[in-house]
Amino acid sequence: MKGKKKYVYYFGDGKADGRGDMKDLLGGKGAGLAEMSHLGIPVPSGFTITTEACLEFYKLNKTYPKGMWEETLKALKKVEKSIGPKFGDPDNPLLVAVRSGARASMPGMMDTVLNLGLNDQTIEGLIKRSNNARFAYDAYRRFVAMFGNVVLGVNRERFERTLEEQKIVTGVHSDTALSVDSLKTLVTAFKDIVLKDTGNPFPEDPLEQLRLGIDAVFNSWHGKRAQTYRRLNNIPESWGTGVSVVAMVFGNLGETSGTGVAFTRDPSTGKKKFFGEFLFNAQGEDVVAGIRTPLPIDALKKRLPKAYNDLLNIYKKLEKHYTDMLDIEFTIQDGKLYMLQSRVGKRTTAAALQIAVDMVKERLITQKTAISRIDPYQLDQLLHPMIDPKAKLNVIAQGLPASPGAAIGKVVFTAEEAEAMAERHEKVILVRTETSPEDIGGMHASEGIVTARGGMTSHAAVVARGMGKCCVAGCGEITINEATQTFTTRGITVKAGDFISLNGSTGEVILGKVALIQPQLGTAFNTLMSWADKTRKLKIRTNADNKRDAAVARRFGAEGIGLCRTEHMFFEEDRILAVREMILADSLEARKKALAKLLPMQKKDFIEILREMKDLPVTIRLLDPPLHEFLPHTNKDLEALSKEIGVPVTILKAKGQSLHEFNPMLGHRGCRLGITFPEIYEMQVEAIIEAACSLSKKKITVMPEIMIPLVSTCAELAQLRALCVETATAVMARHKQKITYTIGTMIELPRAALVADQIAQEADFFSFGTNDLTQTVFGLSRDDAGKFLPEYVEKKVLPQDPFVAIDQEGVGLLMEIGVKKGRSVKPKLKIGICGEHGGEPSSVAFCHTLGLDYVSCSPYRVPIARLAAAQAAIAGKDEAGHRSTV
Repeated sequence: MKGKKKYVYYFGDGKADGRGDMKDLLGGKGAGLAEMSHLGIPVPSGFTITTEACLEFYKLNKTYPKGMWEETLKALKKVEKSIGPKFGDPDNPLLVAVRSGARASMPGMMDTVLNLGLNDQTIEGLIKRSNNARFAYDAYRRFVAMFGNVVLGVNRERFERTLEEQKIVTGVHSDTALSVDSLKTLVTAFKDIVLKDTGNPFPEDPLEQLRLGIDAVFNSWHGKRAQTYRRLNNIPESWGTGVSVVAMVFGNLGETSGTGVAFTRDPSTGKKKFFGEFLFNAQGEDVVAGIRTPLPIDALKKRLPKAYNDLLNIYKKLEKHYTDMLDIEFTIQDGKLYMLQSRVGKRTTAAALQIAVDMVKERLITQKTAISRIDPYQLDQLLHPMIDPKAKLNVIAQGLPASPGAAIGKVVFTAEEAEAMAERHEKVILVRTETSPEDIGGMHASEGIVTARGGMTSHAAVVARGMGKCCVAGCGEITINEATQTFTTRGITVKAGDFISLNGSTGEVILGKVALIQPQLGTAFNTLMSWADKTRKLKIRTNADNKRDAAVARRFGAEGIGLCRTEHMFFEEDRILAVREMILADSLEARKKALAKLLPMQKKDFIEILREMKDLPVTIRLLDPPLHEFLPHTNKDLEALSKEIGVPVTILKAKGQSLHEFNPMLGHRGCRLGITFPEIYEMQVEAIIEAACSLSKKKITVMPEIMIPLVSTCAELAQLRALCVETATAVMARHKQKITYTIGTMIELPRAALVADQIAQEADFFSFGTNDLTQTVFGLSRDDAGKFLPEYVEKKVLPQDPFVAIDQEGVGLLMEIGVKKGRSVKPKLKIGICGEHGGEPSSVAFCHTLGLDYVSCSPYRVPIARLAAAQAAIAGKDEAGHRSTV
């Protein structure tokens, strides 16, 4: 008989029901508390309700699964026995914190309630036990406000305004200066707000408070900010959150108490240095929410040296145990240290690389573990510009360098405005007094974030670092006026819509736009990428159409070009006229005359690219788009072209109409142009081989690969291959040079994948054009689908946008068929992909599984693909058997 499912796991007294490797069931917070208990580290007693209970809660229409509440009450009794006070006891009350915790860190995205169990009776017991009425009423007013906001849905600003008004009335500047009478007044006022806004009195029954608190945490798993965070970080909804109910320890008992957040290494740089912040006489939310600007962790050493030394010993023990940089939360109650959380810490990409490399040197982890720890997407942070140190800066404020990098944008003061302007492709900087989890969408939409309050471990700092966003926190110089949509600093007023720049590495806020420079990648990046290159099986190429992009990609480690789009060259100002002459030509002779003008231009293009990629393969796609794309469409542009080439506007319009297609994507394009206008492809092949011969004479090794697009039949490829061979042979004979080149095709139509064994007979290589293959498999226009695909993803019709990550069930199945059929004819057929999927980690892993030889992506995604390919190799996706050929 199957055993009864367990929903509640106790921890405390140096023992625990759970373990650190049970994150899937207990969530990160619950697993961390259980593991610290096993390690003999001081944690308050408590228990964790499992993620399975959360999922059952939703399946049962927001009711608890059978037995969960009874297990909760039983565990609560165990906590009471462990520490003495009893929940709801008016003489000696136990108070608890109810905290969320998913298996992946989601800082601030779900709900927490502190001081739960207080009411008008238990407050007297807390006063008696602590002999500190001020502390007790401070905890009570905090509880009513937090519970009112998190559990009952009252706007947090209602409580904050009332608090500020009370400070003004009593003439004090900080919360800690409020008297007992002021705090009593606040408790009454806060309860009145709850009654007015909800229509119900504040709940006094501690067990009802506990049930409502657990409900609130479960409900927060599907809250807007949690959903947004999961979407941005690819966290599955099916995970659920755990709920940890922990006995309260109090950092607000006085000046020998306090609370802090720390990282075992610097989360911005990765430097091996204990890094953290602390507040005396405070509770946890004061640090994380940025309500008060905290002190550096060294301040604790001076005031409470024993607690500080205990903290040092514990962090070292934890880091050695977990072999990773950790984010820890702690509270000191009357000089005694308690650990509230240990989890893998959020960090910048630069820090992640430095920590991974350092930990290998310290023999804490292996090279493979180091490779696996870096999120490939995060590398993007390192590959973009930063502020030019030579630039003249008008620095108007100085804050904390909470998340490095540079950002330029228009000032906005709300998350909603940030999202709206980003939708219009405007770059914005979000300026807030402090951010809250509700701002997650606006933070993601912004180039960077500034907060007037908060420290290096505030919500803004932690979330920005995780997103790779530049952030300046705790910028106390600026005064924000949300009513007038301005902020003032050093006598300067900055309005919404004005441009500012941020230097997240120094904490500077700069008026206007500043010059940027390319970043230096650093030793740690190069070291880790060298390990990745030794590990991966896939080769990584780039999509590049000019020597500049080719140079960038080569610097980032590209091993060739997988897609050079020749049509992009046709749009250059010095040749678009010749292209249009060719299109408008009414005879073969006239068309060849126009193409003769293009030939030297194309040759020059190919010389530049082949030289930049010397010794590496360069796949050049022959003309792909329909011809009408090269003609002007507005009357103004048509009139300008008419004057330039002496052809009447009426004829230009007639030609445009004759080339018009109802569905150009499926029309007269790709190899179909080559079949009907072979002279176009003939000119391009001549230019490619001419360029190769010129470089070969200079002893430069080139490896051109000629790619014919949009093939769906073997006959198309056979005819065009013959044309290419004939043209190339003639050019080589003329130059008396022998060039090694190959001819292949893009597999971007379903039929091509299904008859790949036939097409392979005429192909030296295949390259999956996954952008067009996705369009033709789904029957979607990529340009139009953006209007509804986000809703498809949001409503779970599709797991993700198929233009972002390969649809492995449909598009992927056709790719698998294409690979198997192609290699059934030519076992060593070289196969890659050249859509933007080549830089998306899950797609790279899928290509590894299929046994492809290479992926190709945009230059700035090359490092991402290199790392993703190494991670795929480590994950053991080796069924297809790879070869090391390029």
